[in-house]
Amino acid sequence: MRRTAPAFALMAALLLALPGCGARGTPGPAADPVNAQDVMFTQMMVPHHRQGIEIAKLGAARGRSPEVRTLAAAVAATQQDEVEMMLRWLYAWEQPLTAPSGAHDHHGGMPETDRARIAALARSRTFDRDFLNLLIAHQDDAIQMAETEVARGANPAARSWAGRVRESRRAQIAQMKSLLGQ
Repeated sequence: MRRTAPAFALMAALLLALPGCGARGTPGPAADPVNAQDVMFTQMMVPHHRQGIEIAKLGAARGRSPEVRTLAAAVAATQQDEVEMMLRWLYAWEQPLTAPSGAHDHHGGMPETDRARIAALARSRTFDRDFLNLLIAHQDDAIQMAETEVARGANPAARSWAGRVRESRRAQIAQMKSLLGQ
């Protein structure tokens, strides 16, 4: 997992630049359409991001390599900004911040990282490897949700941000695989 300082700095800059694009986004004018897919995507992504923040905070605190700690801290900060943006969207759309329990079951529910895996990660003896593998799986779930929003959403800002999420998470996964030596 050793990297040179320039490669490490480039990785951190890329990580911060790609996903952070959405944090500055705001919903479009009131006339912009919003459909059930936009609302569902946003309502599902908020708790998904919160779980990602939980995982990333473990990585920032327990990571052995500086690359893992930096990546984790950047993911946590970026996703917190994105949660705040999504909550602003739901408020502007006059939609509940959370969906009623089971409301999205017919869409396959929200991909959630197994709570037992997160608990096991906190005790892992091979933390960096286990953290990277867990975050790869978690970010892949975000890609799947973003692809559905891009295909079926109506709100231009939400669809655009979902496209950026899809690309930034793909880049993060590639970086994490590189750190794993895959």
